[in-house]
Formats: sequence, structure tokens, C-alpha cells
Amino acid sequence: MDAQVLEQLYEGKAKKVFKTTDPDLYYLEYKDDATAFNGEKKGQIHDKGVMNNEITSLIFEYLAKNGVPNHFVERVDDRHQVVKKVTIVPLEVIIRNRTAGSMAKRLGLEEGLLLEPPVLDFCYKKDELGDPLINNDHIIALKLATPDEVKEISAMAYRINALLQKLFLECGLILVDFKVEIGRLPSGALILADEISPDTCRLWDAKTLEKMDKDRFRRDLGRVEEAYIEVLKRLRSELA
Repeated sequence: MDAQVLEQLYEGKAKKVFKTTDPDLYYLEYKDDATAFNGEKKGQIHDKGVMNNEITSLIFEYLAKNGVPNHFVERVDDRHQVVKKVTIVPLEVIIRNRTAGSMAKRLGLEEGLLLEPPVLDFCYKKDELGDPLINNDHIIALKLATPDEVKEISAMAYRINALLQKLFLECGLILVDFKVEIGRLPSGALILADEISPDTCRLWDAKTLEKMDKDRFRRDLGRVEEAYIEVLKRLRSELA
């Protein structure tokens, strides 16, 4: 990276964001901190930041090659990335291919039911409110995004889902659901941002249905690090 790292702008649950001498680039540091249930449960997963940095780098490169614009520029080292400067749209964009987690609990459904077509959910990114579920009309009324942007974000989410389902199935994994965040470039263009990792996806082994994601931390299932390591190993085999 040619640009120099400057002061820290922000520290989130999983990453730190730094300014650089290039006004169009940010520098990210991936942390080992783990949270669940809107921050109520906290802990650490050994080298989670290292693994999620590489997993996200591999996936974002794969998505870019397949026509999904995103903020990833380069992986600098084990814990750091350079990304394009964006303003995050305050939405969590969630695609659900099978019932699990909050959806299963909210609707009284058993986990693992196939959803055809996949379900798209939006949550308002407000930690103090618990990231509440909202709909398209809320988004437009609150001026979080325009009607055209909602359509574009939705189309992008379904496109990402199709590509990730294919990739993970080739890795012997079922993509149960996942969350992404969308950023606005200074030009106003919308691109994929944040990360895609076992922190943000539910992944089940295609043969055993064993959970291979942060649910192992959420539910005290043990072998959390091993699951992340296995996901990275399979992605490396498929993409590296």
C-alpha cells in the first residue's frame, strides 16, 4: 500500500477503521472480538480476525470477478485490508435460504426448512434499538435509501446469494443465510462493503449439517476456531 495510515476513525464490534493519506481509501484492522445477541454476549475467538480477513478477501475477489462491485482493494497482511472509502447505508441486508436464527424463533418454525424463493429482510442499523426489522416503506420514509436504491440493493443481494450458494456448495457447505452491508462511494454509486465470513453467514456442512459459523459461539457449541479454520481451508482449496 502506497498510502500511509493515519488516525483511527471508528471501532466496531469486529473491525477498526483508519483514515489514510489517500482520501479515497480506508485501512481496516480485523479483531478477534466476538459478539452475539446485539452485543449482549461477548468473548474472543483466537485468530478470528486473521481468518475473517483472508476469508473476506477471497470472497470479495471472487464476487468482483463475477460482476459484484465491492470496496475491497487488497489484503495487506494477516489482519489488515485496504478498502475504498464508502459511507455505509444504515441497513443490514439479509438473505435467508433456509429457516434459522431469529426468523425461525420469530415465526415458530423449525430450523433448516428450505425457503423458495429466498427471503430478503432489511434491518435498521441502530445498535441502541437492537437493529429492528423494517420494510421497504420504512427505508424510503426514513430516507435511508431511495426507491431506486432499494431495488438496486435488493437485486445486488440476490445476485450475491446466487454466487455464494454456488461457491459454498462447491466447498461442501450449505449457505443457510447471510448478512451484507452496502456502501455509497463519493459518486453515489452503491457497492458491497463490510465483510463476508462465518461471522456474517450461517454455514452448515452439506453432509453432516454441522454448524460451521458463529452459531458455535452464540450457542456455546464449542470448536469455534476449528469451524472457521475449516471454512477457510475449503475456500482456499476452491479459490486460492
